[in-house]
Parts: sequence; C-alpha cells; structure tokens
Amino acid sequence: MENTERYKKRIEAVEIDAIRRSMGISRQPRIRNNIIKQQMGYRTYNNTGFREKQLIWYGHIERMNNTRWSKKIINWQPNGRRKQRRPKLEWQKSVHKAKSERNLSTEDCTNRTG
Repeated sequence: MENTERYKKRIEAVEIDAIRRSMGISRQPRIRNNIIKQQMGYRTYNNTGFREKQLIWYGHIERMNNTRWSKKIINWQPNGRRKQRRPKLEWQKSVHKAKSERNLSTEDCTNRTG
C-alpha cells in the first residue's frame, strides 16, 4: 500500500472518530460510518489533495538553496542496503509519480505562478 493511501485511511479514521464524538454516537450501536457521514452532510476527502500538497512542497524544496538542511535531507541517499522485504515507497518516487500523472516537469513544480 502506498504511503499516501495509508495516510488517507488514517485521516479518514480520525475524521470519523471526531464526527462520532461531536454527534455523541459511540460505536456500540454499530451505526455505519457512511450513514453518520450522510447525517452530517460530510464530503469525503479525495486523494488529489495529498498529491497537490506534495507537489507544492516539492517545488518549495527545489527552490531552496543547496546548503539548506531540508534540501540536503530530501536528496540524501543512505549508504548500505535496505532489509530484505518489500521496499517502502520513497518520497522522491511518489513525487515523480505525481508529476508523471499530471505531465509536469521539475520546472513546472518550481514555478510559483501556475
């Protein structure tokens, strides 16, 4: 599962918990989350918000001076090998995926005007 999908599920869990608490509905009566969301008139959050914010942050980092710690850390490649299992999706790879989905170049992401 991709990091953004995992974070999306976590955010949805926290949101539904907050909605339940604000309405005073516990999990005991086993009312489904979608029914509670309907009663509140709640709109679901879409995944494009994550990707958009990720590209905005990427552009912010790319505009930074190369001596800044944030840029050094983002571009850092650790020495050695990862443990033997399914590799985690790296932040740079997820940014590259978001750029390719939108047909954007690095210059497009660093451009503040559009």
